[in-house]
Amino acid sequence: MTSAADTRQWAFDPVAQPEFYANVRRRRVMAFFMDLIAIFIIWLIASTIVFFLGIVTLSLAWALYAILWQAVALIYVGATLGGPRSATPGMAAMGVTMRMWHGGRPDGLVAVLHGLAFYGSFYLLTPLIVLVSLFSSHKRLLHDIVLGVVVINEPGRAMVARPEF
Repeated sequence: MTSAADTRQWAFDPVAQPEFYANVRRRRVMAFFMDLIAIFIIWLIASTIVFFLGIVTLSLAWALYAILWQAVALIYVGATLGGPRSATPGMAAMGVTMRMWHGGRPDGLVAVLHGLAFYGSFYLLTPLIVLVSLFSSHKRLLHDIVLGVVVINEPGRAMVARPEF
């Protein structure tokens, strides 16, 4: 007797389609640092706006500083991963994209949950979330497994990198 979990088909099989996973881990780390710089720049602009709003509101707006970094990061991830490219600007620059395990694109809610799960697990288990990808056939991190997403090379780039057998 087979269960529903046994019969489900992965859209991007690492054995049949290794080109989708070639160098994904390295590209994903580089994309993270690119996105971190972008989030920092947006945070600087938002901090300046909050500073002047604080002057106008007699320091009431300065309370936003407590959640400003997190808000900027979640909006950034939600708007970009949940968008039509299913990739943050850093991921797009590195040629990787995010898909659901069945091949569909993640929606805005999955993108925000992915950001929350990433930053939450990153702060609590920094080295462990990267170690999980060393043992995962799909090179997924801990929060990817929980949310059912996979990060792959963009299909156009993957077809160029396809090894000949």
